[in-house]
Amino acid sequence: MAVQQAKIPVIDLFAGPGGLCEGFSSIRDEREVPRFDVKVSIEKDPVAHRTLMLRALFRKFPKGKAPDAYYDYVRGTIKREDFLSHPDIKEAAEQAAHEARCAELGLTPIETIDGWIKEGIGDARDWVLIGGPPCQAYSTAGRSRLRGKDPEAFEKDKRHFLYTEYLRIIQQFSPSVFVMENVKGMLSSKHGGSKIFERILADLKAPREGLTYQIRSLVVHADELAPHDYVIEADAYGIPQSRHRVILFGIRSDVAEQTPTLITHPHRFLLRAVTPKTGVATALSGLPPLRSRLSKEPDSHETWLDALAGAKKSLTHWRAENRTAIEGRMASALERAKKLIHSGGSFIPMTVTPSAAMPRELKSWYLDSRLGGVLQHETRSHMRSDLHRYIFAASFAKEEGYAPTLYHFPPKLLPAHTNVDEENIPFADRFRVQIGGIPSSTVVAHIKKDGHYYIHPDPSQCRSLTVREAARLQTFPDNYFFEGNRTEQYGQIGNAVPPLLARKIAKVIYKFLAARAA
Repeated sequence: MAVQQAKIPVIDLFAGPGGLCEGFSSIRDEREVPRFDVKVSIEKDPVAHRTLMLRALFRKFPKGKAPDAYYDYVRGTIKREDFLSHPDIKEAAEQAAHEARCAELGLTPIETIDGWIKEGIGDARDWVLIGGPPCQAYSTAGRSRLRGKDPEAFEKDKRHFLYTEYLRIIQQFSPSVFVMENVKGMLSSKHGGSKIFERILADLKAPREGLTYQIRSLVVHADELAPHDYVIEADAYGIPQSRHRVILFGIRSDVAEQTPTLITHPHRFLLRAVTPKTGVATALSGLPPLRSRLSKEPDSHETWLDALAGAKKSLTHWRAENRTAIEGRMASALERAKKLIHSGGSFIPMTVTPSAAMPRELKSWYLDSRLGGVLQHETRSHMRSDLHRYIFAASFAKEEGYAPTLYHFPPKLLPAHTNVDEENIPFADRFRVQIGGIPSSTVVAHIKKDGHYYIHPDPSQCRSLTVREAARLQTFPDNYFFEGNRTEQYGQIGNAVPPLLARKIAKVIYKFLAARAA
């Protein structure tokens, strides 16, 4: 009889709604036994933590065996309190609460954090630390905003140094392997005149005396790595989104030395590119089309159609060569819009049937027949003037094959105080259509504020993306439920690591640890 391998403990810091956890938890052996076991996941935001805990609960059951009560809860037929106390759920809920912790690194007492981690890793020879410190102070937009408002406050911003909380765990517990994720802007971010990335890399390579790590790339093998070599372009690896992130693969030096395959076959421990890339339309296929809604005035299907019909007047005196073609696209969209009665809901009962173009990997990852429909697929309300911009922009994109910037907009559709004759229009791509045939632009937390950067490619729907559509582009499974109000749901999705990308990374990590054990 084969001896069952012990599961590899995982500790997740700055876990958000659990994108990294989901990917690592999905790795199974030939007997469908999970190879990684998330022991502790820590998230400070109470709403994201509720999502994190709910998903931890879901994973306490064998694949496909979650009780009906879970599906009743996410469909909205039972309340959270009744769900958590349900006889089929109660024990798993207690275990999930022990795993998913609502705490803030740097604020929660060190003794508490360390106690959780010490219990979680036990006497395991190998364990994995994962996570991504919050990135607002590293992102290009965040730096510009923060430094512009108050340069002194920017320099003192503690978010520059949240990686030190991650570093402290490495110093204290010496994981065999770690995976650290952050925004690409980290590579160029400076603090006190020096590059933050260089400082982080130096700290991670030698966290303390007697402890060193190899910091490897998951996409490039070279004796000397340039900063950009650590960037993973997610769309090259099957993710329907052009999300570019810095991901560091750290291996404790003694562990690396015990793994000859790392030297003889280093390419085994790199992600494999996937072709062709998956586009937005393919990723969203199977989700029902919806009409948007009107804000600032009473909404109905009739008033919404009236708003769309009024968009044509905005093209008056616009003398672009493609005006006639775009007007035709807008007219066709209006005709199709007449059939779009519904604006969606928290649960839509239906059979989800994606297009044949959706890769098998994505189908098996997204779909759950037991769900019996679509979760959290409800449209936002938009002002009439924005609906005019949306139907124009999406029709332009259909005609030209690319998203227009404000330089392409008719004067009457420009936002207030914007002049198309200006040489440098700030945020010229403020109204960004997602093109159906290619991966989406990066889904970021800003999506919670407005949908202008995430206009649906279908002009007839004339709207921004729903929570479920954003989740699809981030590769969250369709049965993944996001707690909180809609704004909070969008924020969680935008801040997450795509779970399917996390799964691919986890496969590499498992392959490495298995090679070490061999």
